[in-house]
Amino acid sequence: MAEQILYPIFVLAALAFYVGIRLSNLRVRAVMSGEVKISYFRCNRGAELPDYLMQTEQNYTNQFELPVLFYVACLIAYSASLVDVVNIALAWIFVVSRLAHTYTHIRENRLLKRRRAFITGYLALVILWLELLVRLTIYRG
Repeated sequence: MAEQILYPIFVLAALAFYVGIRLSNLRVRAVMSGEVKISYFRCNRGAELPDYLMQTEQNYTNQFELPVLFYVACLIAYSASLVDVVNIALAWIFVVSRLAHTYTHIRENRLLKRRRAFITGYLALVILWLELLVRLTIYRG
């Protein structure tokens, strides 16, 4: 059962790779269409980006913020032999929320829908950390 906590990690990593590739393709498109000068990318300043590009850049940055805490929690659960049905379910809830957040952010960008996805994932991650803390201190203390 322990390895099941790793599958959500792979899915979330794949999401980061996807957004990175999408971002690269959108940057090329923006330069080729004349929407952004290539010189902008030397220092990432000097021009206003089209919304579709800015949203994807922001989302790519998001892939390395809150998810870092997710990766650490899952690896703690795995390495400390604390994997259970609860933290596997919480991990999948977090990943599904990140998928929904990314889709909403880079496609339709509806703020309320995006916020709901973020809050869902945020709460799942907080509960995951609390569950790990309780299991580490109470059951192993």
